[in-house]
Amino acid sequence: MATEKLKIGSSLPEFNLIGIDKKHYSNDYFTDYKILVVIFSCNHCPYVQAYEERMKSLVNDYTQKGVGIIAINSNDAENYPDDSFENMQKRANERKFNFIYLRDETQITAKDFGATHTPEIFVFDSERKLRYHGKIDDNWQKEDKVENKYLRDALDALLAGKEIPVPETFSIGCTIKWKK
Repeated sequence: MATEKLKIGSSLPEFNLIGIDKKHYSNDYFTDYKILVVIFSCNHCPYVQAYEERMKSLVNDYTQKGVGIIAINSNDAENYPDDSFENMQKRANERKFNFIYLRDETQITAKDFGATHTPEIFVFDSERKLRYHGKIDDNWQKEDKVENKYLRDALDALLAGKEIPVPETFSIGCTIKWKK
């Protein structure tokens, strides 16, 4: 369940990535958030596409509570052109993304996190220690059939100062498309 790099309690890896707005975002940009959610994402994966509305709902429901939510696309855009920077901008505009969407062109950030799938979730507390890793919920295909809202439960517990009921789940989705 845990990644090769990050275990529960590990520190947030340093990153400095370009967003679809062409601004650069590093760890320092997110210091005002009590909690930081990092979602490894992309454009072409059907699992991610199924979760996009849920990701937007998370932003709507948790930003005012001090939770920052960002998505990072690390996929190889040469062999998966749907995941290019230009197509990230296009998809974010078409789907009206309300979260910061970053490009990890070198794939170093994904490797530093030990990310393997899209979507794959990493939740860091106010001290930027990993407190949850895994998936958003237990039904990627049908939101109305979800029984366990793992990410929401983790966020609610952290915000309430309680232990996270399920701190790790296995990630489901497409594998990150690594450069050759």
